[in-house]
Amino acid sequence: MAKISNGRDIVVVAASLGGLQVLKKIVGVLPADLPASVFIVMHVGTWPSQLPHLLASDSRLPVVHASDGEAIEKGTIYVAPPDRHMLLRDDTVVLSTGPKENFARPAADPLFRSAAVNYGARAIGVVLTGKLDDGAAGLKAIHACGGFTIVQDPSTCAAPDMPDAALKAVPPDVVAPIDDIGPAIVRALTDRTPRRIDMDESERAALELKIAATGYSSPAEMERSATERA
Repeated sequence: MAKISNGRDIVVVAASLGGLQVLKKIVGVLPADLPASVFIVMHVGTWPSQLPHLLASDSRLPVVHASDGEAIEKGTIYVAPPDRHMLLRDDTVVLSTGPKENFARPAADPLFRSAAVNYGARAIGVVLTGKLDDGAAGLKAIHACGGFTIVQDPSTCAAPDMPDAALKAVPPDVVAPIDDIGPAIVRALTDRTPRRIDMDESERAALELKIAATGYSSPAEMERSATERA
């Protein structure tokens, strides 16, 4: 069940091809006293990643590779490590070797679903440049659970596939060029616009989150998921 809060404080971000420069601009404008936690997935596969180091040079916030079971701290940027899905549960980070999604691990959709299911209206989902459609299903889950959605303007992307797919999945709260995304995140932290909760989509997100976290689902659950997707 989503936790109740007076404001938004969980920011999940998806990026792929062309994402490094966009991420550096975003973290560069986040204030040192940001009252939120930021979680970034970039498609790095199994390769060693220097992304925290690269982002830290522009950030006033600490940037770290997430560790399994660590408590979530506000004012910290967490980056999914290679070959692990990053999930959020009970105010901790969970790293999973569940099935690849969108041909990737780490992938954005498992992170986004976990933020949607466990934090509801506290979540802000951000989809940036990249190929294919990772992040679209997860952003749809955030929207369904009452969260805030931001999509990079496809015309400003090195690879517009991910933002294009996200725009087809949800009516976003903000579509912005690179320079406006960081400020849009900060403004969204205090957004109080009432949201409609889509219970059917929320339940599907919870089921798909279970599969990502455990790598297992019963035949009945698989059939239900396939039926809901039809």
